[in-house]
Amino acid sequence: MRARFIIPLVVMFSLFFSRAGAQRHALNMAEHDEKLYYFGITFGFNYSQYKVHYTQSFAETDTIRRASPTWKPGFNLGLMGNLRLNRFIDLRFVPCLIFAEKGFKYNMAPDSTADRSIESIYMNLPLQLKFKSERIRNFRFYALLGGKFDYDLSSNARSRRPDEWLKVQPIDFGADVGFGFEFYYPNFIFSPELKISQGFKDQHYRDTHINLSNAIEDLHTRMIVISIHLEG
Repeated sequence: MRARFIIPLVVMFSLFFSRAGAQRHALNMAEHDEKLYYFGITFGFNYSQYKVHYTQSFAETDTIRRASPTWKPGFNLGLMGNLRLNRFIDLRFVPCLIFAEKGFKYNMAPDSTADRSIESIYMNLPLQLKFKSERIRNFRFYALLGGKFDYDLSSNARSRRPDEWLKVQPIDFGADVGFGFEFYYPNFIFSPELKISQGFKDQHYRDTHINLSNAIEDLHTRMIVISIHLEG
């Protein structure tokens, strides 16, 4: 799974490093560093899964023999607002819609196997500190650290459908950490970014009528997000 997103990311970064080198004699958007604030758009894709802790009954039950989370792909789309705090630190707000999917594989006695997934549409509200390097002509590196609030618009916690196999809570909050690059062009900034996101709130909505629910103590969301920001 990791190679599926690391390889295209490396290729993308290499391409734009070479483009930035070709423009090294022209300083683009020279006045941009003095802006108090600016805006942009963001889009990209993600991989997400649940981090699971199991109950004691999971080890003792003969109903579920094995249960393991799997990574699934998704995509994200949103806006960005950036506030300059000082020469090296910005405050950033990047509200997004994140379309995510998290998989589960489990074996039921005697020999049945199930491969299921939970689809989520998150209203993602992250607030981040952006730590910038010195600008090197038309290139800059940055790291980010922040917190987030998520609301799952497709949560099934209150669903009464008889075919639900796992129920999840709608609200989550957590932390983001990542890094990115800024490439300055004459009229915009192209900024690829890699971010790791970890949820802190238990997403499991316990339903004793669901066998898998009885085997799970808690669920936490984790996500790898590869984004492209276009900034002005």
